[in-house]
Amino acid sequence: MPLKKSRETLKAVLLDKTAPIESRPLRVASVDVPSLSEEEVLVKIRACGVCRSNLHMIEGEWVKRGFPTKLPIIPGHEIVGTIDSISRGVEGLEVGERVGIQPLYHACGVCDYCLGGRENLCKRKVLTGQSVDGGYAEYIKAPYRFVYKVPDNLDDLEATPLFCPGVTAYKAVEYSDASLGKTVAIFGMGGVGQVALQMAKLRGAKVVAVSRSKKHLKVSSELGAHSVVSPEEEDIVKYFRRTNYADSSIVFAPYDRAIEEALKATKPGGIVVLGISGSIKEFPYYEEKIVKGTLIGTRKDMREVIKIAKDGGIRILVERHGLEEANEILRRLKHSEIEGRAVLTP
Repeated sequence: MPLKKSRETLKAVLLDKTAPIESRPLRVASVDVPSLSEEEVLVKIRACGVCRSNLHMIEGEWVKRGFPTKLPIIPGHEIVGTIDSISRGVEGLEVGERVGIQPLYHACGVCDYCLGGRENLCKRKVLTGQSVDGGYAEYIKAPYRFVYKVPDNLDDLEATPLFCPGVTAYKAVEYSDASLGKTVAIFGMGGVGQVALQMAKLRGAKVVAVSRSKKHLKVSSELGAHSVVSPEEEDIVKYFRRTNYADSSIVFAPYDRAIEEALKATKPGGIVVLGISGSIKEFPYYEEKIVKGTLIGTRKDMREVIKIAKDGGIRILVERHGLEEANEILRRLKHSEIEGRAVLTP
Protein backbone atom coordinates (compact mmCIF):
# COMPACT_ATOMS: atom_id res chain seq x y z
CA MET A 1 0.00 0.00 0.00
CA PRO A 2 1.23 3.58 -0.54
CA LEU A 3 2.86 5.45 2.31
CA LYS A 4 0.51 7.52 4.42
CA LYS A 5 2.66 10.12 6.13
CA SER A 6 1.64 11.21 9.59
CA ARG A 7 3.60 14.41 9.01
CA GLU A 8 6.00 15.83 6.44
CA THR A 9 8.98 16.48 8.71
CA LEU A 10 10.45 14.93 11.83
CA LYS A 11 12.75 16.01 14.65
CA ALA A 12 16.13 14.32 14.63
CA VAL A 13 19.62 14.55 16.09
CA LEU A 14 22.17 15.02 13.30
CA LEU A 15 25.92 14.51 13.13
CA ASP A 16 27.43 16.81 10.47
CA LYS A 17 31.11 16.19 11.22
CA THR A 18 32.92 13.74 13.49
CA ALA A 19 34.43 15.48 16.52
CA PRO A 20 35.04 14.99 20.26
CA ILE A 21 31.75 14.82 22.13
CA GLU A 22 32.91 17.68 24.36
CA SER A 23 32.57 19.98 21.34
CA ARG A 24 28.87 19.06 21.12
CA PRO A 25 28.92 17.84 17.49
CA LEU A 26 25.27 16.74 17.52
CA ARG A 27 22.47 19.14 16.67
CA VAL A 28 18.69 18.84 16.75
CA ALA A 29 17.12 19.61 13.38
CA SER A 30 13.98 19.14 11.32
CA VAL A 31 14.33 16.71 8.40
CA ASP A 32 11.95 15.13 5.92
CA VAL A 33 10.06 12.01 6.87
CA PRO A 34 11.61 9.22 4.77
CA SER A 35 9.65 7.75 1.89
CA LEU A 36 9.21 3.99 1.83
CA SER A 37 10.35 1.55 -0.82
CA GLU A 38 8.84 -1.90 -1.20
CA GLU A 39 9.01 -4.21 1.84
CA GLU A 40 9.71 -1.35 4.26
CA VAL A 41 7.92 0.00 7.31
CA LEU A 42 7.90 3.45 8.86
CA VAL A 43 8.33 3.26 12.63
CA LYS A 44 7.36 6.03 15.02
CA ILE A 45 10.15 5.89 17.57
CA ARG A 46 9.31 5.71 21.26
CA ALA A 47 12.83 5.14 22.58
CA CYS A 48 16.41 4.71 21.35
CA GLY A 49 19.33 3.55 23.45
CA VAL A 50 22.66 5.35 23.66
CA CYS A 51 25.61 3.05 22.94
CA ARG A 52 29.36 3.48 23.31
CA SER A 53 29.73 2.51 19.65
CA ASN A 54 27.66 5.62 18.84
CA LEU A 55 30.35 7.57 20.68
CA HIS A 56 33.18 5.88 18.76
CA MET A 57 31.54 6.80 15.45
CA ILE A 58 30.68 10.36 16.49
CA GLU A 59 34.22 11.05 17.66
CA GLY A 60 35.74 9.75 14.42
CA GLU A 61 37.32 6.57 15.77
CA TRP A 62 35.56 4.48 13.14
CA VAL A 63 36.40 6.61 10.10
CA LYS A 64 39.15 4.13 9.22
CA ARG A 65 36.46 1.43 9.13
CA GLY A 66 34.36 3.51 6.78
CA PHE A 67 31.77 4.73 9.31
CA PRO A 68 29.76 6.81 9.10
CA THR A 69 29.22 6.10 5.43
CA LYS A 70 27.44 9.42 4.97
CA LEU A 71 27.18 12.84 6.60
CA PRO A 72 25.01 14.23 7.95
CA ILE A 73 23.69 11.11 9.62
CA ILE A 74 21.25 10.33 12.42
CA PRO A 75 23.00 8.02 14.95
CA GLY A 76 21.33 5.37 17.10
CA HIS A 77 20.78 1.65 16.58
CA GLU A 78 18.73 0.17 19.45
CA ILE A 79 15.17 1.25 18.80
CA VAL A 80 11.63 0.56 19.95
CA GLY A 81 8.57 2.15 18.39
CA THR A 82 5.23 1.52 16.71
CA ILE A 83 4.57 0.89 13.03
CA ASP A 84 3.20 4.08 11.52
CA SER A 85 2.77 2.84 7.96
CA ILE A 86 3.79 0.00 5.67
CA SER A 87 4.61 -0.39 1.98
CA ARG A 88 3.84 -3.00 -0.64
CA GLY A 89 5.24 -6.46 0.08
CA VAL A 90 5.27 -6.27 3.88
CA GLU A 91 3.99 -9.45 5.53
CA GLY A 92 3.21 -10.32 9.14
CA LEU A 93 3.24 -6.77 10.49
CA GLU A 94 0.44 -4.28 10.97
CA VAL A 95 0.13 -0.57 11.60
CA GLY A 96 0.15 0.12 15.34
CA GLU A 97 2.24 -2.91 16.32
CA ARG A 98 5.18 -2.31 18.65
CA VAL A 99 8.51 -3.35 17.17
CA GLY A 100 12.25 -3.08 17.66
CA ILE A 101 15.23 -2.49 15.39
CA GLN A 102 18.80 -3.64 16.10
CA PRO A 103 22.20 -2.62 14.63
CA LEU A 104 21.91 -5.14 11.76
CA TYR A 105 19.63 -3.12 9.49
CA HIS A 106 19.89 -5.38 6.44
CA ALA A 107 21.94 -8.22 4.93
CA CYS A 108 22.05 -9.50 1.37
CA GLY A 109 20.57 -12.93 2.11
CA VAL A 110 22.44 -14.72 -0.67
CA CYS A 111 26.14 -14.79 0.28
CA ASP A 112 27.86 -17.69 2.04
CA TYR A 113 27.67 -15.92 5.40
CA CYS A 114 23.95 -15.22 5.11
CA LEU A 115 23.15 -18.72 3.88
CA GLY A 116 25.33 -20.19 6.63
CA GLY A 117 23.48 -18.44 9.44
CA ARG A 118 26.10 -15.73 10.02
CA GLU A 119 24.42 -12.80 8.30
CA ASN A 120 26.08 -10.40 10.74
CA LEU A 121 29.31 -11.05 8.78
CA CYS A 122 27.72 -10.28 5.40
CA LYS A 123 30.05 -8.08 3.35
CA ARG A 124 27.06 -6.12 2.08
CA LYS A 125 25.35 -5.67 5.43
CA VAL A 126 23.85 -2.31 6.31
CA LEU A 127 24.19 -0.96 9.85
CA THR A 128 21.56 1.16 11.59
CA GLY A 129 22.79 4.65 12.44
CA GLN A 130 26.14 4.08 10.71
CA SER A 131 25.29 3.25 7.10
CA VAL A 132 21.73 4.64 7.17
CA ASP A 133 19.90 7.07 9.43
CA GLY A 134 19.23 5.67 12.88
CA GLY A 135 17.08 6.15 15.93
CA TYR A 136 17.97 9.53 17.47
CA ALA A 137 14.78 10.81 15.87
CA GLU A 138 11.00 10.68 15.84
CA TYR A 139 10.73 8.25 12.89
CA ILE A 140 12.83 5.67 11.08
CA LYS A 141 12.19 3.47 8.06
CA ALA A 142 13.43 -0.11 8.00
CA PRO A 143 13.21 -3.34 5.96
CA TYR A 144 10.38 -5.32 7.52
CA ARG A 145 12.38 -8.56 7.55
CA PHE A 146 14.77 -6.95 10.04
CA VAL A 147 12.08 -5.63 12.38
CA TYR A 148 11.10 -7.56 15.52
CA LYS A 149 7.84 -7.66 17.44
CA VAL A 150 8.13 -6.54 21.08
CA PRO A 151 6.27 -8.62 23.72
CA ASP A 152 3.43 -6.87 25.53
CA ASN A 153 4.92 -7.58 28.97
CA LEU A 154 7.98 -5.40 28.25
CA ASP A 155 7.60 -1.63 28.35
CA ASP A 156 9.48 0.61 25.93
CA LEU A 157 12.37 1.37 28.27
CA GLU A 158 12.82 -2.28 29.25
CA ALA A 159 12.73 -3.43 25.65
CA THR A 160 14.98 -0.85 24.01
CA PRO A 161 18.35 -2.09 25.40
CA LEU A 162 17.58 -5.61 24.19
CA PHE A 163 18.32 -4.41 20.67
CA CYS A 164 22.03 -3.79 21.22
CA PRO A 165 23.41 -4.64 24.67
CA GLY A 166 20.98 -7.54 24.84
CA VAL A 167 22.02 -9.20 21.60
CA THR A 168 25.69 -8.23 22.02
CA ALA A 169 25.78 -9.81 25.48
CA TYR A 170 23.95 -12.91 24.25
CA LYS A 171 26.51 -13.52 21.49
CA ALA A 172 29.46 -12.94 23.81
CA VAL A 173 28.16 -15.31 26.49
CA GLU A 174 27.36 -17.95 23.88
CA TYR A 175 30.90 -17.70 22.49
CA SER A 176 32.36 -17.90 26.01
CA ASP A 177 30.89 -21.38 26.50
CA ALA A 178 29.45 -20.31 29.87
CA SER A 179 27.83 -23.26 31.62
CA LEU A 180 27.20 -24.89 34.99
CA GLY A 181 30.30 -25.01 37.16
CA LYS A 182 32.39 -22.71 34.98
CA THR A 183 33.72 -19.29 35.98
CA VAL A 184 33.30 -16.39 33.57
CA ALA A 185 35.13 -13.10 34.11
CA ILE A 186 33.49 -10.03 32.59
CA PHE A 187 35.67 -6.95 32.11
CA GLY A 188 33.55 -3.80 31.81
CA MET A 189 30.27 -3.73 33.72
CA GLY A 190 28.29 -1.04 31.95
CA GLY A 191 24.98 -1.81 30.25
CA VAL A 192 26.29 -4.65 28.07
CA GLY A 193 28.34 -6.20 30.86
CA GLN A 194 25.34 -6.19 33.19
CA VAL A 195 23.25 -8.09 30.65
CA ALA A 196 26.09 -10.54 30.00
CA LEU A 197 26.34 -11.20 33.74
CA GLN A 198 22.69 -12.21 33.88
CA MET A 199 22.88 -14.32 30.74
CA ALA A 200 25.93 -16.19 32.03
CA LYS A 201 24.13 -16.84 35.33
CA LEU A 202 21.13 -18.22 33.44
CA ARG A 203 23.52 -20.82 32.01
CA GLY A 204 24.69 -21.74 35.51
CA ALA A 205 28.09 -20.06 35.43
CA LYS A 206 29.76 -18.15 38.24
CA VAL A 207 30.52 -14.58 37.21
CA VAL A 208 33.39 -12.40 38.36
CA ALA A 209 32.65 -8.76 37.52
CA VAL A 210 35.67 -6.52 36.83
CA SER A 211 35.26 -2.75 36.61
CA ARG A 212 36.92 0.50 37.59
CA SER A 213 33.52 1.97 38.45
CA LYS A 214 32.30 1.50 42.01
CA LYS A 215 28.75 2.18 40.78
CA HIS A 216 28.98 -0.58 38.21
CA LEU A 217 30.42 -3.02 40.74
CA LYS A 218 27.59 -2.23 43.14
CA VAL A 219 25.03 -2.94 40.41
CA SER A 220 26.89 -6.14 39.50
CA SER A 221 26.64 -7.36 43.08
CA GLU A 222 22.92 -6.62 43.10
CA LEU A 223 22.53 -8.59 39.86
CA GLY A 224 24.14 -11.65 41.42
CA ALA A 225 27.84 -11.57 40.56
CA HIS A 226 29.75 -14.25 42.46
CA SER A 227 32.43 -11.65 43.20
CA VAL A 228 33.42 -8.15 42.08
CA VAL A 229 36.93 -6.81 41.56
CA SER A 230 38.29 -3.33 40.84
CA PRO A 231 41.65 -2.88 39.09
CA GLU A 232 41.90 0.37 41.02
CA GLU A 233 42.07 -1.56 44.28
CA GLU A 234 43.57 -4.94 43.43
CA ASP A 235 45.98 -6.50 40.96
CA ILE A 236 43.59 -8.32 38.62
CA VAL A 237 46.07 -10.93 37.43
CA LYS A 238 47.10 -11.81 40.98
CA TYR A 239 43.43 -12.07 41.97
CA PHE A 240 42.67 -14.64 39.27
CA ARG A 241 45.90 -16.53 39.90
CA ARG A 242 44.87 -16.81 43.55
CA THR A 243 41.34 -17.97 42.66
CA ASN A 244 42.41 -20.58 40.06
CA TYR A 245 41.72 -18.42 37.01
CA ALA A 246 38.58 -18.06 34.89
CA ASP A 247 37.41 -20.66 32.38
CA SER A 248 36.59 -17.82 30.02
CA SER A 249 36.66 -14.03 29.95
CA ILE A 250 34.53 -11.48 28.13
CA VAL A 251 35.87 -7.97 27.51
CA PHE A 252 33.62 -4.95 27.07
CA ALA A 253 35.91 -2.41 28.75
CA PRO A 254 37.38 -0.19 25.99
CA TYR A 255 40.99 -0.43 27.15
CA ASP A 256 43.91 -2.50 25.85
CA ARG A 257 44.89 -3.11 29.46
CA ALA A 258 41.59 -4.94 30.01
CA ILE A 259 42.36 -7.27 27.09
CA GLU A 260 45.81 -8.02 28.49
CA GLU A 261 44.35 -8.70 31.94
CA ALA A 262 41.64 -10.94 30.49
CA LEU A 263 44.21 -13.04 28.64
CA LYS A 264 46.22 -13.50 31.82
CA ALA A 265 43.10 -14.12 33.95
CA THR A 266 41.93 -16.98 31.72
CA LYS A 267 43.26 -20.48 32.30
CA PRO A 268 45.23 -22.33 29.60
CA GLY A 269 42.88 -23.68 26.94
CA GLY A 270 40.24 -21.13 27.92
CA ILE A 271 38.29 -18.65 25.82
CA VAL A 272 38.60 -14.86 25.65
CA VAL A 273 35.74 -13.04 23.90
CA LEU A 274 36.34 -9.47 22.74
CA GLY A 275 33.29 -7.25 22.36
CA ILE A 276 35.45 -4.19 21.71
CA SER A 277 38.34 -3.25 19.45
CA GLY A 278 41.85 -3.16 20.84
CA SER A 279 45.38 -4.46 20.61
CA ILE A 280 47.01 -7.63 21.91
CA LYS A 281 50.67 -6.87 22.56
CA GLU A 282 51.75 -10.38 23.43
CA PHE A 283 49.73 -13.54 22.86
CA PRO A 284 50.60 -16.67 24.91
CA TYR A 285 50.22 -19.14 22.02
CA TYR A 286 51.75 -21.93 24.11
CA GLU A 287 48.72 -21.85 26.44
CA GLU A 288 46.34 -22.62 23.56
CA LYS A 289 43.84 -19.97 24.54
CA ILE A 290 41.12 -19.11 22.04
CA VAL A 291 40.32 -15.48 21.25
CA LYS A 292 36.98 -14.71 19.61
CA GLY A 293 35.60 -11.40 18.42
CA THR A 294 31.91 -10.51 18.45
CA LEU A 295 29.84 -7.40 17.97
CA ILE A 296 26.36 -7.60 16.49
CA GLY A 297 23.93 -10.50 16.30
CA THR A 298 21.83 -12.20 13.66
CA ARG A 299 18.05 -12.15 13.46
CA LYS A 300 18.01 -15.57 15.11
CA ASP A 301 20.14 -14.23 17.98
CA MET A 302 17.81 -11.27 18.36
CA ARG A 303 14.72 -13.45 18.60
CA GLU A 304 16.38 -15.57 21.30
CA VAL A 305 17.16 -12.45 23.33
CA ILE A 306 13.56 -11.26 23.08
CA LYS A 307 12.34 -14.66 24.28
CA ILE A 308 14.70 -14.60 27.28
CA ALA A 309 13.51 -11.11 28.21
CA LYS A 310 9.85 -12.06 27.74
CA ASP A 311 10.35 -14.93 30.18
CA GLY A 312 11.78 -12.53 32.77
CA GLY A 313 15.36 -13.69 32.48
CA ILE A 314 17.11 -10.32 32.46
CA ARG A 315 16.80 -6.88 34.02
CA ILE A 316 18.34 -3.72 32.62
CA LEU A 317 18.74 -0.44 34.49
CA VAL A 318 17.64 2.46 32.30
CA GLU A 319 17.93 6.27 32.42
CA ARG A 320 15.43 8.22 30.32
CA HIS A 321 16.39 11.47 28.56
CA GLY A 322 15.20 13.69 25.71
CA LEU A 323 16.76 13.95 22.25
CA GLU A 324 18.07 17.41 23.12
CA GLU A 325 20.31 15.85 25.78
CA ALA A 326 22.20 13.59 23.36
CA ASN A 327 25.54 15.43 23.57
CA GLU A 328 25.55 15.49 27.36
CA ILE A 329 24.47 11.85 27.73
CA LEU A 330 27.23 10.70 25.39
CA ARG A 331 29.74 12.81 27.34
CA ARG A 332 28.61 11.11 30.55
CA LEU A 333 28.84 7.72 28.87
CA LYS A 334 32.40 8.48 27.80
CA HIS A 335 33.34 9.06 31.44
CA SER A 336 31.45 5.99 32.78
CA GLU A 337 28.86 8.13 34.55
CA ILE A 338 25.87 6.08 33.34
CA GLU A 339 24.97 3.24 35.72
CA GLY A 340 23.02 1.11 33.25
CA ARG A 341 21.72 2.18 29.86
CA ALA A 342 20.71 5.67 28.77
CA VAL A 343 17.67 5.87 26.50
CA LEU A 344 16.55 8.88 24.45
CA THR A 345 12.85 9.52 23.87
CA PRO A 346 11.46 11.97 21.29
